[in-house]
Amino acid sequence: MSLVGRRIAAFGPLTPTAILALRDSDVPTTVIQEADPAASTITPFSTSLAGVDQQGNMLVKDMLWWTLGIMALVILSIRLLEIGWSKLRHVSAMSAPAERQTYWRRSQWSWMPSLKRNLIYAPLWKKRHNREIKLSSAVSIGTLPSRLHFVILGIYLISNIAYMFYEDWFQENKYSLAAEIRGRSGTLSVVNMVPLIILAGRNNPLISLLRVSFDTYNLLHRWMGRMVVIEAVIHTIAWAYVAVAGEGFEGMDSRLLHDSFLASGFAGTIALVILLLLSFSPIRHAFYETFLTFHIVLAFIIFTMVWVHCATAQLPGGLPQLPWIIAIFMLWVGERLARMFRLAYNNWSKKRGFTEAVVEPMAGDTSRVTMHLPRYVDVKPGTHAYIRFTGINPWENHPFSIAWVEHHPKVDVLGEKAESESQLKTGTTSVSFIIGAHTGFTRQLYNKALSSGSQSIRIRAAMEGPYAGHHSLDSYGHVVLFAGSTGITHQISYLKPLIQGFNDGTIATRRVTLVWIIRDTESLEWVRPWMDVILRMPRRREILNIRLFVTRPKNTKEIYSASSTVQMFPGRPNIPTLLKKEVEEQVGAMCVTVCGPGALADDVRQAVRDVQDESSVVDFVEESFTW
Repeated sequence: MSLVGRRIAAFGPLTPTAILALRDSDVPTTVIQEADPAASTITPFSTSLAGVDQQGNMLVKDMLWWTLGIMALVILSIRLLEIGWSKLRHVSAMSAPAERQTYWRRSQWSWMPSLKRNLIYAPLWKKRHNREIKLSSAVSIGTLPSRLHFVILGIYLISNIAYMFYEDWFQENKYSLAAEIRGRSGTLSVVNMVPLIILAGRNNPLISLLRVSFDTYNLLHRWMGRMVVIEAVIHTIAWAYVAVAGEGFEGMDSRLLHDSFLASGFAGTIALVILLLLSFSPIRHAFYETFLTFHIVLAFIIFTMVWVHCATAQLPGGLPQLPWIIAIFMLWVGERLARMFRLAYNNWSKKRGFTEAVVEPMAGDTSRVTMHLPRYVDVKPGTHAYIRFTGINPWENHPFSIAWVEHHPKVDVLGEKAESESQLKTGTTSVSFIIGAHTGFTRQLYNKALSSGSQSIRIRAAMEGPYAGHHSLDSYGHVVLFAGSTGITHQISYLKPLIQGFNDGTIATRRVTLVWIIRDTESLEWVRPWMDVILRMPRRREILNIRLFVTRPKNTKEIYSASSTVQMFPGRPNIPTLLKKEVEEQVGAMCVTVCGPGALADDVRQAVRDVQDESSVVDFVEESFTW
């Protein structure tokens, strides 16, 4: 018996009393001990590996991992080609003027525009993708996947169904068939837990390697979780069917109460079902903070119960799935430890103490938060971070796009600031966010700042991150940024680096258009300090054009254009017309990004699909946090 098996066997109550068939025996698992004829056709198949097609289970385990591995390798290969192509475009175009980037403006493959229009950027049906489907103003049932997401999910789900029902359906003994289904479903449930946990981790190296968005990983995580629950329920029902037939409900209940092997498995299934019910979109969206807490607690219970279930079987080394659940548990604990390490590293310094946040209540029920970190942290454009505050549900943390970053160089003993990059990294970093007040955590933060009666409050805080930031815009000659309301946080993070790169001659970008849609002009105050810095940058007028659309101006006199490069308009933009105009004046390859409400994102997505043709290269990036 392995070390883990001996440790668990030391706990008397955890060890079942029944003697089960050996896992590694050369005797076929369908052979059972001679007993009463009726019992010999039923009872032995309710536990252990009797009737279980272990060879087939190991085969489908390998097939499922190969299925997932091949999909990951295909995505990785595509990403590597994209990275290589963008690097080539970047190097060749960064020293070329706008009029000499014509080669990169045209599609090099005639089939690519159609692929983008009909698969890569296409919603599942018609236009709707990121706009929430709501039963009422308070009840949301989530969003629809894109067409590409649907294909990936389809391959995953169909492969699981095929492997699940690859059974010997023509067996004469239906209880032996139930045992085979029990073994297959249990194996697949645990196998699926491995990618489930990998996709749940924020510090997952595959995120940066595959350049897959937060939304995509979250979508896959949800569907893998559902598959794990369904297969675990099938596993339990298949066992119960045989147990009731052989021993009746009283016998089954007695074994559940006194056999730790069965009790732990049943408890794990119950926890999975509860987690599935809590994860239904209307419940998850209405009580997200509560759901998140229960999610973590139930996940820990599930892992523990599955571990005990696999370890307490009277087989040498436990059930064959034991090493998998140990790996799953180590991945889960390791990822949590990585989060703790990042929190400690970012937010504490022996010389400078802890992170402090300045929270300013702004117009439109919005908070501007600036976190002063005690050390240098490298933050790329387009990143997000998870933040928490003492006194405001400190156990909760939520992702927000990073709007602005400032690095403060170390001041020497003479009071002079260091200028070199190596000395700059010994200084500190300030990171700013714009947080709209909705419900729960964000509303409490805003109310606390507002009730202070002052322009701002200082509060101890912590930042975990940054995450993402793998969409570089440096190789595109033309960039169009769409922002809706607080979505400006994601888009404004690109402006300063792009203008600076343009001045330094290190990027290919020659034209940047920012389209920001706001309710009223008071929203301009959210980003005024940062926008003032951007507008004063050298040669800003040569590269940056800003279009502001105010949907509900309080006074028509507020709508005026400061210059030809910073223009303000009443109402909502006609996105298809606006984007077609940008394509007509396109410089090199174009990238269109959007961050804002789901309806805006869907409109921009549709407009990008409409302009796909061989005469232009237009890529699309959507930044969103859907749950």
